[in-house]
Amino acid sequence: MIEGDQQTTLDAKRIKETGAPVLQINTGSGCHLDAEMINNAVKELNPPGNSLLMIENVGNLVCPALFDLGENFRVVIVSVTEGEDKPLKYPQMFMSSHLCLINKTDLLPHLDFSVSLLKNYLNRVNPQMECIELSAKTGEGFDVWIRWLENKIEF
Repeated sequence: MIEGDQQTTLDAKRIKETGAPVLQINTGSGCHLDAEMINNAVKELNPPGNSLLMIENVGNLVCPALFDLGENFRVVIVSVTEGEDKPLKYPQMFMSSHLCLINKTDLLPHLDFSVSLLKNYLNRVNPQMECIELSAKTGEGFDVWIRWLENKIEF
């Protein structure tokens, strides 16, 4: 895994604790990773052939959408705590993504959030985008996410 943030290694430490190989890239004041950063990181990680390499870009919905990192699939994560309007406010990220993970669904009973409205907005921006509802906290929906990965990736 390649983890991108402006500062700190906190997320990379959490990932490493799971046993997954991880390399942290700090961009300083930069708002995105670029292809050269990824190329250097892949050389350092040296993953075995036919590996799944995940890249977590710097966490915003603007800059990362504009830069090709050589990825086969782009996944955007939306939290139900953020509101349904993200696809309309940041359309480029959603136009350039293949899948939208709708996270924190365990909080839906406590929020004024409409999954159907979010999906309507996603469809307006990118009618080909797939969606998976899940909860990173409870694990609900991860079986669907894993199946999506297995169907997309050639090992």
